[in-house]
Amino acid sequence: RVLPEVLAGRRIGALALTEPGAGSDVAALSTTARRDGDAWVLDGEKTLISNVPIADHHVIFANTDPGRGRKGISAFLVERGAEGLEATAMPMSIPHPIGRLRLARCRVPSGALIGEVGAGFKLAMETLDAFRISVGAAANGMARSAIESAIEHVTRRKQFGAPLAEQQIVRAYLAEMATELDASR
Repeated sequence: RVLPEVLAGRRIGALALTEPGAGSDVAALSTTARRDGDAWVLDGEKTLISNVPIADHHVIFANTDPGRGRKGISAFLVERGAEGLEATAMPMSIPHPIGRLRLARCRVPSGALIGEVGAGFKLAMETLDAFRISVGAAANGMARSAIESAIEHVTRRKQFGAPLAEQQIVRAYLAEMATELDASR
């Protein structure tokens, strides 16, 4: 139901994995999901989630069995506007739709479970593997933009009677930045 709409560009999703206390250590996430009849109830908080302000749905990772660590993590498809889901945009210094999610007794149907109970960690890692290339490319683009801004600044800004760009140390900094960017590319 959702995937064809995403592939056609008519729906936007958000991968809600990172938490205030669990970034790189995904297994430490504290968002929980518990069964309640024919539904799941999610509680927790996600932060620094791309697309939150524009997402039609969120893939939320929650622990369905905290005692099992990463083997207890499951994934759920939660629609924007779901009862108990609060989405808040976070201001950024660059134009990027990022935000946080708060889940307070967010009730979703049993069909919101993606895959099997406890299979969420593997799904998250496979997804992150697929996106690492685009994250690296975005970082390179931001670095190039920073270098261009720096060159523009040091060319215009005068200090000690000459543009900063004529100072040897400034040129050395710019050369190092360009070398690091080339190596990153």
